[in-house]
Amino acid sequence: MFRGSMVALVTPMLEDESVDFDALEKLIEFHIASETDAIVAMGTTGESATLDMEEHCEVVRFVVEKVNGRIPVIAGTGANSTSEAISLTQCAKEAGADACLLVTPYYNKPTQEGLYQHYKKIAETVDIPQVLYNVPGRTACDLLPETVIRLAQVKNIIGIKEATGDISRVAQIKAGVSPEFDLYTGDDATAIDFILAGGHGGISVTANVAPKQLHDAYAAALAGDEVKAKELDAPLQAIHRDIFIESNPIPVKWAVAEMGLMGGTLRLPMTPLSESCKPIVRKALIEAGIALN
Repeated sequence: MFRGSMVALVTPMLEDESVDFDALEKLIEFHIASETDAIVAMGTTGESATLDMEEHCEVVRFVVEKVNGRIPVIAGTGANSTSEAISLTQCAKEAGADACLLVTPYYNKPTQEGLYQHYKKIAETVDIPQVLYNVPGRTACDLLPETVIRLAQVKNIIGIKEATGDISRVAQIKAGVSPEFDLYTGDDATAIDFILAGGHGGISVTANVAPKQLHDAYAAALAGDEVKAKELDAPLQAIHRDIFIESNPIPVKWAVAEMGLMGGTLRLPMTPLSESCKPIVRKALIEAGIALN
């Protein structure tokens, strides 16, 4: 349903920690001009865990309104409470989002059957395309390929963001789902190999700072041009690594602020990028040819 480079968009904030909607509009226009293929609002990188439900829905509504149909908008609506995930997903549908991205329930560590019932309940309750999101490094919960294959039978579950970095999962999942079921990577460092193995794109943190470069690299990979894709991605490898030098989205918010696109405020428990890390991230950005203030 969606293809290419999809940005896991940061949420800019003012010094009082309220959402900076002026900067958010600036980021939206930056991504559209840079040929980003879709915007993912209120995912992990958007600090969804520390925005309340009203703020969460307000950001999604704002992004949908400002994008105005120019590219798809996917709303992060996952939660570790099934009822809360349903409420957020309903809100995204009412806002006009094109699809929802639902992270596995974090902290409570459900069984595979619990995961199946959680996602099935949301999908059957809210009629909007839904993308599963597996990131066990953050959630302590791994959505296994066999469960993904079961869930792919639910009509409005249309794909998965697989963020383990395990390329073998592409083949495992594809073997049991229809060709229409989409696979997106959430691991920037292995994204090109993921797409070349049969994936359809990526939901990327790096795309916040290098959207055009990543769009071009993913497009080459989707076209099957391995040499060109890896050539385009090579200058971004240091960013893929160093943008996670501290917990996401700490480094990427600092980087986007250094590009002059917004301020660098985060909400606790996220804290500003450590001074010792700033030169490392800056060097990766400069080496990739990204203009900084």
